[in-house]
Amino acid sequence: MISFTLIIITSLFFTGIVLRTKSIASGRKGPGIFQPMKDIFRLWKKGAVYSKTTSFIFQIAPSIYFASVLMAILIIPFGQYNGIISFDGDFVFFAYVLALGKFFSIISAMDTGSSFEGMGASREALYSLLAEPAFFILIGSFALLTGHTSFHDIFISIHFGSYISYALGILATFVLVMIAMIENSRMPVDDPKTHLELTMIHEVMILDNSGFDLGLILHATNLKFAMYGALIANFFLGNIEIYFTVPIFFAIQILFAIAVGILESFSARFRMSHNAQFIFTLASVSLMIFFGVLLVIGKFI
Repeated sequence: MISFTLIIITSLFFTGIVLRTKSIASGRKGPGIFQPMKDIFRLWKKGAVYSKTTSFIFQIAPSIYFASVLMAILIIPFGQYNGIISFDGDFVFFAYVLALGKFFSIISAMDTGSSFEGMGASREALYSLLAEPAFFILIGSFALLTGHTSFHDIFISIHFGSYISYALGILATFVLVMIAMIENSRMPVDDPKTHLELTMIHEVMILDNSGFDLGLILHATNLKFAMYGALIANFFLGNIEIYFTVPIFFAIQILFAIAVGILESFSARFRMSHNAQFIFTLASVSLMIFFGVLLVIGKFI
């Protein structure tokens, strides 16, 4: 319950810190930290408009997408405390409950009958497919290192005590940051501020969404960022007492948000044909982590 509460709190200001960092980097004053949430609250007060060409799938998809993210957050532990849902192999459930929400967002985009939204849906499906092996190799490697298969047991059993283990932690953080950028359709894979349908990915998928539904989709992005930040934080929390872990958790989330803002400010968007190559490269980095784990446990021959 602690992890769930902290992630919800973090989601209220995470995107605001990202936008604030981008504003400072470009020499502008920019909006307040809580402005994105104010916009979402305003959307939640409005009704949704549905096209006559859409079916009930388009109407229920935003709620299922949002619920899938909440369900995934329930699995995230916090230091020595279990997530609300915790069992052996829960990281597999984590990945596929997110995939369920992504599936409904993809078919809802196709349900509109728009060729542009169909293109965005196909790109979203491809990029999610290519990012999935990196996540499973990463978590599977740490499961091999610790001998456990649940998020809580994996994170609580990780001990950094050698140069190799520190290198593994840095590489794992990099992979999770990049997966978070891909899953939330951010730079350098996608640009949330673009207005050209031919190059849009996630944004073109939600062009027909409005009001309360659009607010759910936008806040799901905030929650997913905070969720991946919580995964990164768990690598470094361990068995520390709660009055130390809470400040460390928020510090890591703020640093993550600043890093996202800096990355988006000083990196260019990849050409569409290079995105697949970049995403699949993350699987190679995860393989480096796997071989590092074999080296640590003495089974690298």
